[in-house]
Amino acid sequence: MAAKEPFLFLVDFELKKPRIWKRSEIDPNEILFDFNGITNAHGGTSSQVDVTSFPMPVDEYKVKFDYVMDRLSYGDSFLTNLTLRTKIQTQLSLRQLFDICKARYRFWMKDSFLFFSPEIFVRIKDGMIFSYPMKGTIDATIPDAEAKILSNLKEMAEHVTIVDLIRNDLSMIAEVVRVTKFRYVDKIKAHGKSLLQISSEITGKLLPLFALDPGGALLSLLPAGSISGAPKLKTLDIIRNAENEDRGYYTGVCGYFDGQTLDSGVMIRFIEHEGNNLYYRSGGGITTQSDLHSEYQEVLDKIYVPID
Repeated sequence: MAAKEPFLFLVDFELKKPRIWKRSEIDPNEILFDFNGITNAHGGTSSQVDVTSFPMPVDEYKVKFDYVMDRLSYGDSFLTNLTLRTKIQTQLSLRQLFDICKARYRFWMKDSFLFFSPEIFVRIKDGMIFSYPMKGTIDATIPDAEAKILSNLKEMAEHVTIVDLIRNDLSMIAEVVRVTKFRYVDKIKAHGKSLLQISSEITGKLLPLFALDPGGALLSLLPAGSISGAPKLKTLDIIRNAENEDRGYYTGVCGYFDGQTLDSGVMIRFIEHEGNNLYYRSGGGITTQSDLHSEYQEVLDKIYVPID
């Protein structure tokens, strides 16, 4: 970053395969991105999209869910993010989906994967760091949906846990860390559905060492707390045992450095191409107050492509 040359980066969840590209070296035939309006893509034509999913039977999900609940009951974790791969079919290619989807962070890699994430991880500018943990989702068409999710004790506990985790993480690299916005609501429109999602804003002043090394500051926070859980190290062990496969770039962190500002997002809302099949990855936070069928439904609700 010392050279102040713009670059794009991806860091996978397991921290095994970080990738970085100078802006001048990105081939749009291989990679397309749009991170908060910084893009190498041209506008695509709008289109309808049909997504058919073939979810894991609830009994198979229950095995993973029960394992997580068992570890929660032992006190190994207060919150564990459990994710699944769901086979899907759509009439559009990943390249075509990139053109029509709308999100803060869009990224397409040829013959590999696509994500369209609404979740900011951290932004670093002028010696300050800003984080926006997102935790809590509800179908916006449910009567009084906003009031219901904001008053739900399980959702509140889950969100507070993540906010506390992120505050602690930021305190390792920053001072004067505080919550500047708590539980605000965003609305996301998708094909056939609308969702409400709950976020908070946390800010801090980077310590001098990290103000000179924003990349090091970001790496010290990985993996993101909102898609792992708390306490982080023990929860990561639970995730590995419950999911029994690497997440790869799903739930990792993407970002762009323009020479002055580092902007990064969490790679959720993720479709990967494997063989002749497409798989959508989604998940949710599990606490001791979680209900099997509600959590299973949340995983399915998050299978969508935002086009409005």
